[in-house]
Amino acid sequence: MTNVLQRAKAWLEDPYYDEATKAEVQKLLQHPDQLTDAFFTDLSFGTGGLRGIMGAGTNRINIYTIRKATQGLANYIQKKGDPAKGVVIGFDSRLHSSEFAREAALVLMGNKIRVFFIPELRPTPYVSFACRHLGAQAAIMITASHNPKEYNGYKVFWQDGGQVVPPHDTGIIAEVDAITSPQQIHLSDSPVTDCLLDAAYLEEVAKLFPKEDRSTLKISYTSLHGTGITLMPSALQQAGFASPHLVASQVVPDGNFPTVHFPNPEYLETLKAGMDDLIQTGGDLLIATDPDADRLGIAVQHRNTPVRLTGNEQAALAAYFLCQQKLPQRPAIVTTIVTTELLKVIAAAYGVACIEVLTGFKYIGEKIHEWEQKPDSYNFLFGAEESYGYLLGTHARDKDGIVAGCLFAEIAFKMKQQGRTLVDLLHEIYERFGVYRERQFSLTFEDGKKGLDTIHNLMKTLRATPTIAGLKVTATQDFMKEGQGLPLSDVLLFRLEDQSKIIIRPSGTEPKLKVYLATQSSDPSVEQGLRQCDARLDFLTQTLKAALQAVK
Repeated sequence: MTNVLQRAKAWLEDPYYDEATKAEVQKLLQHPDQLTDAFFTDLSFGTGGLRGIMGAGTNRINIYTIRKATQGLANYIQKKGDPAKGVVIGFDSRLHSSEFAREAALVLMGNKIRVFFIPELRPTPYVSFACRHLGAQAAIMITASHNPKEYNGYKVFWQDGGQVVPPHDTGIIAEVDAITSPQQIHLSDSPVTDCLLDAAYLEEVAKLFPKEDRSTLKISYTSLHGTGITLMPSALQQAGFASPHLVASQVVPDGNFPTVHFPNPEYLETLKAGMDDLIQTGGDLLIATDPDADRLGIAVQHRNTPVRLTGNEQAALAAYFLCQQKLPQRPAIVTTIVTTELLKVIAAAYGVACIEVLTGFKYIGEKIHEWEQKPDSYNFLFGAEESYGYLLGTHARDKDGIVAGCLFAEIAFKMKQQGRTLVDLLHEIYERFGVYRERQFSLTFEDGKKGLDTIHNLMKTLRATPTIAGLKVTATQDFMKEGQGLPLSDVLLFRLEDQSKIIIRPSGTEPKLKVYLATQSSDPSVEQGLRQCDARLDFLTQTLKAALQAVK
């Protein structure tokens, strides 16, 4: 607590901090737990970069932590990059995103680093594309992706357009940690130079979809109050689709996300307005993007009922469809260790490599970059993660909800031509390869130090036991140990006697412990196989929740 009070006192006494911030710190002094959460540590980069709750404090997102992070990035660029190449800066629809983006720009310019400032809200993959298109040294995106409205964040891309990975992420953090005084932060008062690349981005998207009249597919679209509205309708029309019907209540960008609690297409309730729109308009397909339009969820009208697909089902549909198209030499799909194993099975049937990486799309982008440096290596076909992130093409190095929207619209269009739907295609996959079903749940902990300590202790307990929840474990992988073929990561994998799989890991961006369940069935009846898998997942969910809550 002493260190926390010292940090808070420094903010109160230093004229560098504005009066509104000091007033907020004074209020925190009356609430020790909140004060501790705000000042017990500095924000650090996780799987999604710098992300946290907005407010005063070293462990919060505010103009001062944004400035400090940017000064660290500037110092790293001065040492390891080329300041003349510049840095792209973009922002989403969240509260204060535009303000934070401009603060980052002023710090970079104060360090004599060129800035390409995107003056209007745009998706995260657009910023990744802009970094590559402009040959910039790095890029910054102010976003907290799909998190609740209280959050914001700061995502950094390196010159290949991919999110920073070792050694750049640790190098930047080291530079940020070396900043101990506001006097080390350099600010400019010059105006920023604006840069928009809509035509160039849309042209790259168009290259991925052959020119064809696809206007018979009826699409509803919701941007969930986010950035997707700036590009998705144009991208779909450019690909030959009719102008999508916009979900009116969610079309206006708004960081308060007034119609949804979690602006994440992963949640069924988040898609309710869109699915209602699909019914009312008699549409074929609902496309939904999260606030920074890097994630994509879909629902399809099947037998007069809207059916929402999971992230794993979407991944399987896209992989199956793409594997049946004209393939490049040495094609490869890249996915994560928590994504459905059905992708491996599909890829193997078509002679396509399927490479697994750690959770976080930055590792998929890293593979694309790695292969580009080796002429005889794999050619990237598709990237997917279970959390609704997909990438087709190499114009960007992050998941791209705009491109993914066009891809799933293309698949749905091909099915409609055959009098079928995406659900029919999914069942075709199950008939051929067996039923694969997955489920995920999270245990949520307190924000701040208490929550992090609880998660750490729970993982420590799980590592010390040879079984989990009394279930028969046939194999265990601890990704914190060497020899797993991947960078060390706080992830545990358990394989059970019936081929079910359990993966447990702390979230990189939220105070949560994430649990991933997977099972399969080879029953010749798809419906029976689905029932078997769902019953098994129900049992595993109930058993594990009870066991982990007991440890918690």
